[in-house]
Amino acid sequence: MGRNWFCVLALALAAPAAAQPARVGDFQRSVDIGKVGKTGAAVRDAAGTYRITGGGANIWGSEDAFRYLSTVRSGDLHIEADVAFLGAGKDPHRKAGLMIRQNLTPGSPYADVMLHGDGLVSLQYREVQDGPTHEIRSNATGAKRLRLEREGAYVFFSVAGADGVLRHAGGNTPIGFAGPYHVGLAVSAHDDAVTETATFANVALRVPTLAHVPDTGYPAAVESTLEVMDVTGAESRRVVRHFDGKIEAPNWTRDGQWLIYNSKGLLYRIPPAGGTPDAIETGPQRKNNNDHGISPDGRWLAISDQSQADDHSRIYVLPIGGSKTPRLVAGHASTPSYWHGWSPDGRTIAYTATRPETNDFDIYAKDLAGGAERRLSTAPGLDDGPEYSPDGRHIYFNSARSGAMQIWRIGADGSDPEQVTRDPAWRDWFPHFSPDGKWIVFISFGLDVALGDHPPNRDVMLRIMPADGSARPRVLTRLFGGQGTINVPSWSPDGKQIAFVSYRLVR
Repeated sequence: MGRNWFCVLALALAAPAAAQPARVGDFQRSVDIGKVGKTGAAVRDAAGTYRITGGGANIWGSEDAFRYLSTVRSGDLHIEADVAFLGAGKDPHRKAGLMIRQNLTPGSPYADVMLHGDGLVSLQYREVQDGPTHEIRSNATGAKRLRLEREGAYVFFSVAGADGVLRHAGGNTPIGFAGPYHVGLAVSAHDDAVTETATFANVALRVPTLAHVPDTGYPAAVESTLEVMDVTGAESRRVVRHFDGKIEAPNWTRDGQWLIYNSKGLLYRIPPAGGTPDAIETGPQRKNNNDHGISPDGRWLAISDQSQADDHSRIYVLPIGGSKTPRLVAGHASTPSYWHGWSPDGRTIAYTATRPETNDFDIYAKDLAGGAERRLSTAPGLDDGPEYSPDGRHIYFNSARSGAMQIWRIGADGSDPEQVTRDPAWRDWFPHFSPDGKWIVFISFGLDVALGDHPPNRDVMLRIMPADGSARPRVLTRLFGGQGTINVPSWSPDGKQIAFVSYRLVR
């Protein structure tokens, strides 16, 4: 084996200098990646504009085919350029954009921001060698300038329209680039029988200046992105709207027309396709937190509000369109209550609360018609996030009772506790059922988070598993998030998508 290794090394060292890719402008090499039917090319004119012609079937799936003009860098980096196609093109899915790539194999881990022939702009990424490609679609239109941003373990992107001002497009994902990586400009024809050409003007590679954030928890200033994600197989993410401040906890209305979220104590609604948010009237309740949700018939909204002088969260119900007089339905004079679930028949709510006679947060239920609340969980350790199964037989919740934060379930009357997730490497919170009852989505924190905490601004995952436990949880997506990401039920009525919030530190 050693002899063969020396032969390979000798051949590599003997390769003639002429075989090395030629430098183009500020980039070290211009090469075709993967299998391309037509050879690409790259040149730079006297004004500094790069013109790249590329073939290849696509930048997607588990292997790519495109023309790449790149150089080697390491650490944090922003790359930006004015990007435009030349000619009408053959395929509306042709791509031109900016890319960071671990290596030059077709299946390399990568992240890019791509302008498509039909105007779509998206952040694409492959997390592992030869793995699948994922996507975060922006809501930007008329893009003229793009920027791909690597900051620590995460990649972000920005887009400029006709005014030329780059604005954060929202969404993020961690990519573990190891050591030096390739960065540059890429073009793929999306049809291996042809080539497509794009120009890249005013190209800039910069190391960003990032202010130190001493406390990335609740005091940290953040930007927020409201996103929806397909969970039926494509598992692509789409930006609904990017916000300069903090928003939390989207609900999807039963008719599919709105997403409802909270921000700075108020509730807002916005169409899932994007647009301008509208405030929802909640009367004197103006310190709403991120524990709110919609009745099964879609007519009512439950809120958890802390407007009273003692700052304890209490639960109110109001019409879905808003009201100046929400009705108090659950609360206590000296301890907080946080709504999380609604029984399928609409008659009962489930919530987490602590009471003077207990030291833990437990699961409670109360009939909206009146009567005393019922304590359903009594085991030592925090219980939170109760949600009824669609058949009404069980309440699922997250619990620390085993010494690891996991998903559990009990009967609707509190009987027969049963553990659902069992991976000690993750702290699982907030189980949410698909409308047909077949799937559960939840958020998973790492062991860097305290057992009973679900803080903001952490590396988290959204995971999904069959409700019947027939398969282990699998990762839907990784993101920078946590508290506020998916605290409440957020499935679309057709069961094909979920809504959530990702975050970015203001630095």
